[in-house]
Amino acid sequence: MASKHPPVCQIFSFKDCKTSLDPIFELPAHCLTPTAAPIVIDNGSFQTRAGWAAPAAESDSAPRLIFRSVAARSRGAARSETQIGNDIPNLEPLRWLLKSQFDRNVVVNFEIQELILDHVFTHLGLSSEGFVEHPILMTEAPCNPLHCRQMMSELLFECYRVPFVSYGVDSLYSFYHNNNQRNLQPPHTGLILSSGYHCSHILPVVDGRLDAVNCKRLNVAGSQAASYLQRLLQLKYPGHLAAITLSRMEELLHEHSYTAVDYHQELEKWRCPEFYEREVHRMQLPFSGKVPGGCVSVEERQERRAQQLRRLQEINTRRREEKLQQDQERLDRLLAVQELLEDGLLDQFHKSLMELNMDSAEELHSYINKLQLAVEQGRLKLLQSDGAEGKMEVWALLLNY
Repeated sequence: MASKHPPVCQIFSFKDCKTSLDPIFELPAHCLTPTAAPIVIDNGSFQTRAGWAAPAAESDSAPRLIFRSVAARSRGAARSETQIGNDIPNLEPLRWLLKSQFDRNVVVNFEIQELILDHVFTHLGLSSEGFVEHPILMTEAPCNPLHCRQMMSELLFECYRVPFVSYGVDSLYSFYHNNNQRNLQPPHTGLILSSGYHCSHILPVVDGRLDAVNCKRLNVAGSQAASYLQRLLQLKYPGHLAAITLSRMEELLHEHSYTAVDYHQELEKWRCPEFYEREVHRMQLPFSGKVPGGCVSVEERQERRAQQLRRLQEINTRRREEKLQQDQERLDRLLAVQELLEDGLLDQFHKSLMELNMDSAEELHSYINKLQLAVEQGRLKLLQSDGAEGKMEVWALLLNY
């Protein structure tokens, strides 16, 4: 029996969150020497989190800094002009400038990594010049290549002069923390499924120790899911290509998606029309006052075509002028060499021929005649194009009709 009340349609709007600048915190009193508190840096490929590993109030248990692990740095820009993480209010206009320290899930671009570490230490309130007096606890990928760890250690010890550094896998920390919260007695045994931004990892833990030999990595994770979802929606809604951005696809994944425990059972649920209407999320795109391309008036199309014709004509005229100037300069140089022969300066003449990669005076004369003809033809084309400027607009209007 059908329900009397139809299911309520769920309509959501994109948040399009704009980030704000990270504040510069003051160094907490309990983090000062002689017992320097360690700094915890979750160096993730999607987000970087940083904070203090020190006993504090419950409100300070969360990381103090959370920002995207990207840097917007144009080619040739100075370090002071580089924007890090939350300094970029909107990622989409600068998507082509974004750089990350990661390749997949491994740090390879240590110049960007240094910029991100500078950002972290500065905003945590470390004002000491040239060194960081606090130990560092940093996360890394499972089975991180030894070379990448050596480069990271060299950066921390040589550039920041940290006293100690320790590396760990973030999913293992989460595994041990969750087991302690559930009051499970060690040693713990389990299977960790960690899906990040670039890669997913399957980590078996046996009796409290990671079985590194049987770890697996899949190069499918959040970024691939967002890109695939973007392509699917752009194919389904070709009229909204500009509105279907990668940032909005990430918002869809984070806010409106979930992982199915039983895939086939989920398919059976979504075959039911009532379940579909009740659970589906419909996204409302922001209103745009721009007129779609298919609704442009005839006059506007004619004006656009006329502008394109004028632009093409200007480009061709500029190219002809540049070519004519180059040919004229080349001709003047060859005529100067020919004058050396007429003045009887044979040594300078033969030397100039060698510089021009020519063998005889006949070859020079033949090349001069060709250049003179090319210069004359170029001047005639310029004169004809100048005379046709007035006719071009009339021809464009006739073409539109």
